[in-house]
Amino acid sequence: MVKPTLIELLAPARDADIAIAAIDHGADAVYMGASHHGARADAANTLDDVRRACDYAHRYGARIYATVNTLVHDNELMEVEQLVHDLYRIGVDALIVQDMALLRLDLPPISLHASTQCDLRTPEKAQFLEALGFSQLVMARELTLDEIAGIRRVTTVPLEAFVHGALCVSYSGRCAISQVLKGRSANRGECAQLCRLPYDLVDDEGRTLVEGKHLLSLRDMARHDRLEQMIAAGVSSFKIEGRLKDIGYVKNVVAYYRKALDKVIERHQGQYRRSSFGKEEFTFEPALEKSFNRAFTHYFLDERRPKDGTSMASIDTPKSHGEYLGRALSCRGNTLKIETRARLANGDGLSFTDAHGQFSGARVNRVLGGGTAQLREQADIPRGTRIYRTADKAFNDQLAKPSATRTIGITAQLRYTSGMLALTLDDERGNRVTHTMACELQEAAKPQGERQLAELAKLGGTIYRLQEAEVPGNLFIPASMLSQLRREAIDLLDRSHAITRHVEKRHPEDKTAKYPSTSLVAADNVANRLAEQVYRDHGVTTIVPALESGTPADVSTPLMHTRYCLRRQLGACLKGSNAGKLPRNLYLRTGKTLLKVTCHCDSCEMILTLAND
Repeated sequence: MVKPTLIELLAPARDADIAIAAIDHGADAVYMGASHHGARADAANTLDDVRRACDYAHRYGARIYATVNTLVHDNELMEVEQLVHDLYRIGVDALIVQDMALLRLDLPPISLHASTQCDLRTPEKAQFLEALGFSQLVMARELTLDEIAGIRRVTTVPLEAFVHGALCVSYSGRCAISQVLKGRSANRGECAQLCRLPYDLVDDEGRTLVEGKHLLSLRDMARHDRLEQMIAAGVSSFKIEGRLKDIGYVKNVVAYYRKALDKVIERHQGQYRRSSFGKEEFTFEPALEKSFNRAFTHYFLDERRPKDGTSMASIDTPKSHGEYLGRALSCRGNTLKIETRARLANGDGLSFTDAHGQFSGARVNRVLGGGTAQLREQADIPRGTRIYRTADKAFNDQLAKPSATRTIGITAQLRYTSGMLALTLDDERGNRVTHTMACELQEAAKPQGERQLAELAKLGGTIYRLQEAEVPGNLFIPASMLSQLRREAIDLLDRSHAITRHVEKRHPEDKTAKYPSTSLVAADNVANRLAEQVYRDHGVTTIVPALESGTPADVSTPLMHTRYCLRRQLGACLKGSNAGKLPRNLYLRTGKTLLKVTCHCDSCEMILTLAND
């Protein structure tokens, strides 16, 4: 019999409380930062916090992945080595890493996952990373279904793909703009997010073609409607972006994807199975548009070269668009009337494009009924303007409270033989325990089955729920005895799971594997002697150190390397009929900085470089 494919919903967590909430709302695994080298300087956690998340997740067979995915300098190698030992000791299931130096450190046998910062875009790169011993591969966000399938054909380890959240405009790991312009390396967790700034698009003569637009700010990814196709292409781990997001965002988005994945798994019974255990119940109906979003895109999932006019960017604002409510019927002073079926609430946040063409927002002070609201401030909103809700007060209030429960199903068998009362428990994780108690029982004067079932079902304060039970309803068993037997059996079940829980170990490295190229450039991010040694061990002869190691940047240094194309976004693709809509030579200007836009039509990619020294 073929084993079902394990499907993993992987959630982000800024801290242990959010990690626990993610587990409660359906995550099969959570990724979170440790105290340092986690690629999000504002999402670091103490070892005690990571341990708390691990202890909670493991009860459900869920996993915690620690992000140790920044570049490491030579003088930090021993510090990172100690960190990994600490993380392994407290129960972390795997490390998400970018720097190949970790392969040469003296590490415990902890599983390693290749970070998206490893820039995995080709089957050849995927084969190499698997050969190095990585047990899960995080693919680039830009890949199509066909490209994912191509990687699946040459690999055997689980493939992880982003399914929701903010998009980096550049290939991950190959964005140097923050390092070069601000001295803050994205590969060191210090990205200045220059892609979210407004830019002017100018020509060779400095004439402004587009003014003050967020031309590099992408929409947010949402692939909730493509899960089945992604699984068919080879994805088994579905990753939600957002380690800096708040707990309400994580609850809502994780719950939404949990329900969506469960439907796919149910349609393919026996072929797929979720990779952890439990059943979730929510006090709210998840809705993606109610959480922060810049409007949604499938990105490149369907096409390597999307047609002209395909909108991937949110050029008017990098802020949240929110949930569409309807169009403005009138706005007089601070009284706004909207044609909508949605129920407004005092404290709702609204967004819109005002009469001056500026993306703006307002807070609802008081709901007057019939789609009419009194705003806290006056607004100039023309009739017909699309109105969005960026903060749903009633929905957010629901998420601020306990909003989900997750329980493990158990079956119970209660038997009495030769003076021994025995309770056997089986759970959906595959554990079985039997607990016995010596006692003398008598025949009952009336049926006891319902009372015994009710006592066994008293599982409040535990993670379990009773699915079915077999009881000796003809015997009288004191409630105190049955309660003690149940509590002690549940304790045994907890301990049995902790002892038998499977922990994946690091895969061995194939020392004979060759890197797909014999040379590496600065963008390949070799920042220390051990990473250099790994690549040389696998056939690389020429290595230019990473910019973070002091390699100088000049006008030839790619600051961004992206599959997103400005010309295509603005309807002027050089391979399309409207190529002449924009001059051939284009530049982005912000303040005194001028960036050259180069479109490589053969590969359908765009590169930004400095226009001058």
